Amino acid sequence: MMFKRKPLQHAVAVALLVASTGGQSAFADDRESLEVLRETTLNLIDALVDQGVFSREKADAMVKAAQVKAARAATKEKPKAGAPVRVQYVPETVKNEIREQLRQEVLAQAKTERWAEPNAVPAWVDRVKIEGDMRVRYQSEFADDKNTAPFDYIVAAAGSNPTGGEVTRAAGFLSNNGSVATGNTREDRDRFRLRARLGILARVSDSWSAGLRLATGNTTDRVSTNQSMGQEFNKYSFLVDRAYIKYDPSEWLTISGGRIPNPWFSTDLVWDEDLNFEGFAATLKPTLGEGSFRPFLTVGAFPLREDNPPTRDNRWVKGMQLGAKWDFAQNSRLTVGAAWYKFNNLEGRVEDDTAFLAGNPSYGQYEYSSSLRQKGNTLFRTNASSDRTPVVTNPNPTIWGLASRFEPVNLTASLDLAHFDPVHVVLTADYVKNTAFDRSEIRRRTGLNMADGKDYGYLYKIMVGMPKLAQRHDWNAAFTYRYLGSDAVVDAFTDSDFGLGGTNLKGYILGFNYGLDPNAHLGLRWMSAESIESFSLNPNHRFAVNVLQADVNVRF
Repeated sequence: MMFKRKPLQHAVAVALLVASTGGQSAFADDRESLEVLRETTLNLIDALVDQGVFSREKADAMVKAAQVKAARAATKEKPKAGAPVRVQYVPETVKNEIREQLRQEVLAQAKTERWAEPNAVPAWVDRVKIEGDMRVRYQSEFADDKNTAPFDYIVAAAGSNPTGGEVTRAAGFLSNNGSVATGNTREDRDRFRLRARLGILARVSDSWSAGLRLATGNTTDRVSTNQSMGQEFNKYSFLVDRAYIKYDPSEWLTISGGRIPNPWFSTDLVWDEDLNFEGFAATLKPTLGEGSFRPFLTVGAFPLREDNPPTRDNRWVKGMQLGAKWDFAQNSRLTVGAAWYKFNNLEGRVEDDTAFLAGNPSYGQYEYSSSLRQKGNTLFRTNASSDRTPVVTNPNPTIWGLASRFEPVNLTASLDLAHFDPVHVVLTADYVKNTAFDRSEIRRRTGLNMADGKDYGYLYKIMVGMPKLAQRHDWNAAFTYRYLGSDAVVDAFTDSDFGLGGTNLKGYILGFNYGLDPNAHLGLRWMSAESIESFSLNPNHRFAVNVLQADVNVRF
């Protein structure tokens, strides 16, 4: 640890200089005062050595250096032989003032540089916070015996469905090897999964901060940081989950950019809890009155795909949310938010025959890729007519595109009742509607005569217990009912656990969490989901699955 000692050295030098010339003083009281100052300085040095601020060798070196300086100063100022020696009288008040000034300088420097504190750490450590969590999960998936077989989805997508076209809501169910379906709709599955996250939050200044978080997972699943065990002891990937800069010029404004946490007040009906956003967001939080009513306004813009002509056009999601937090009673808080989101250039279009035959590099740019989608959104085949043969025998891959455009409006409310604190009762409601869903517009753009499909969804949840599990024996229990139509939201970004992810699902969730120790808890969830409408658009097809999750969580 490096620190300056100029005030201390100055005090030692002054004391020893005066002490070395004190024998020539004609005033006994001045000599006595200077001796007191000398002893005080030496005692201060001994005290700092005892506290480990510096070593005894350093202290002895400082005293010796001060003596040498004092001797030199005395030699230079030594009067000529026979000349009278004159020592200027220093009033007691001035000496006291000098003592106090030196003491204040030393203490101020010690406090600023923290070198007088036992076991002190550098000041920058207080500006950096390290946090993380780990979770080990057992997950069991129970498929309904009456689920439609995967091969039936391939047949339906080949053109036998009632809509008369190659359409699907679950392209993942179409996986096939020749004429053998490799998708899974009927087989149960058991697996163990691990999640590990490590984050660093740094306060750069009063206004600027930065965040970095690493997490397990992979680059093809943006709504999950889970790593399934059973990789033959191979190592896991540890990826950048968050990396952002935040600017807080005042208490009522926050601006952030980079790969940022979810800036919206929302549930997993629209945005999965593990999803982070790439782009920019700003939140205004003015304070009205005594602060019991706190409105907020959040705006954001996030690129989904960069503009790369002539191969690809850009894709964006933009949003705005107006809301408020209201402490309308001593133990009651209501939080509400109304949001509007717009997805640009995400909808599919039928490719031009000329573009395919000419080998245009932009061919396929309207695809809703397998690395992005989960399941539930209505998809149609965007291949040009000259590139169309049945799905089963087509040598070229099918390019699936979104049938609908997406501009969802989302209304969210949460009521926290803490009358029995620390036990809370939290009621949550969420509603979303895709205002861009238009059957006639879909028919004009895609040629698909879409007869079914839903453009809305809702969620109700009640939670009883401690909102945050921090101590041993803390607990909470929750019940959730969830209904999410096929084209209410973009299925890529909604919850990945309920019904194994995506839209066009309805059902309930039971959850219970129990604190095993401080910052360690056990979690149990049972999720029962079934399809609202057919994933193949054949009304006789159905899909249902129950999922059990048992978690052990720790955080630090």
